[in-house]
Amino acid sequence: MPIKKAAYKAIKKSKVKHARNAIIKSELKTIVKKFDKLIAGKKTDEAKKMVDIISSKFCRAASKGIIHKNTASRKISRLKKRLAASTKT
Repeated sequence: MPIKKAAYKAIKKSKVKHARNAIIKSELKTIVKKFDKLIAGKKTDEAKKMVDIISSKFCRAASKGIIHKNTASRKISRLKKRLAASTKT
């Protein structure tokens, strides 16, 4: 157990940050699943709007340090690639 008061504060802050990060990561996963449903349902117009929202959320999470910037970039790229493939067929 921590001895100093500052160590207790650090633990408390770390728990709060962990909870906030978990909420945001969960939201990202949920919105990607909604995007996948739109792609599967051939609703490309709605998917195009959704991909802009998703990319901004991923960029924001990356800028806050919740996920790595390369991870955000990779996921956005793959989503746009999926959207492009669905519009071709």
